[in-house]
Amino acid sequence: MIPVLLFPQFDPVIVQVGPFAIRWYALAYITSLVLGWRLVRRFAQLPPVVATPLQVDDFLTWATLGVVLGGRLGYVLFYQPELYFAHPALILAVWEGGMSFHGGMLGVAIAIIIFCRRNGIALLGFADRIAVVAPIGLGLGRVANFINGELWGRPAPSWLPWAMKFPRAPDCPAFPTICVARHPSQLYEALMEGVLLAVVMFVLSRRQGLRERFGALTGIFLVGYAIARIIGEYFREPDAFLGFLAFGTTMGQILSVPMAVAGIWLIVRARPVGRVRERPGERVAR
Repeated sequence: MIPVLLFPQFDPVIVQVGPFAIRWYALAYITSLVLGWRLVRRFAQLPPVVATPLQVDDFLTWATLGVVLGGRLGYVLFYQPELYFAHPALILAVWEGGMSFHGGMLGVAIAIIIFCRRNGIALLGFADRIAVVAPIGLGLGRVANFINGELWGRPAPSWLPWAMKFPRAPDCPAFPTICVARHPSQLYEALMEGVLLAVVMFVLSRRQGLRERFGALTGIFLVGYAIARIIGEYFREPDAFLGFLAFGTTMGQILSVPMAVAGIWLIVRARPVGRVRERPGERVAR
């Protein structure tokens, strides 16, 4: 028989001093935002230039608010609206978990739109630069899901060498050794949504001809994420309070369909940018 791995049950809290605690999930958000900020500073200066380093610095705050507010509100509206509308105070209890990746993306998209309009920045050109680094946050977020022992996979076949038992799963009794072996779907998603999609986006972003087609990189990211998420959902156990939806689909798959459609539309409509308009002390592509 192939031995089954037992989930190591990491402590979700890295450091705690009194009431103050730093969790792996928070560290994943902070790390992805900082890494993304530094990389976008560089990518925004590649021809055609879309923003100044100072503008990218200013956007970090907007991105943070977009990820946190969008992620939380997305979870409230997409997954458990009845619970949170009945108990509104729970919406603020983000430390108890409950963030939506689709909601976080929507929040960042809204932040990009408002920020670019207020600062006279080419919207799709700036969005392309953000899209290149977005897989970093997705990948680290999935690693944090694994560390927290949440969002486990569906039951795995007996021959799978990396099948894992998650003690927090609802069908796991008091003795973890007889738990149902499952797919470590968090790691599957981290590899697809994070590593693989990041490699694709970084490689494509090196092509100036593609960078000049504002919206193309954003569209590729949306389609790539949608495909990765739809595939990953086939290995992930759906949320107990939702279960399977129509035709055996999951909420994650349904929410990914409009993302794929929007991505295809952006790719099809992408055209090379026009001339670069000069501004005092900067060059911003239009």
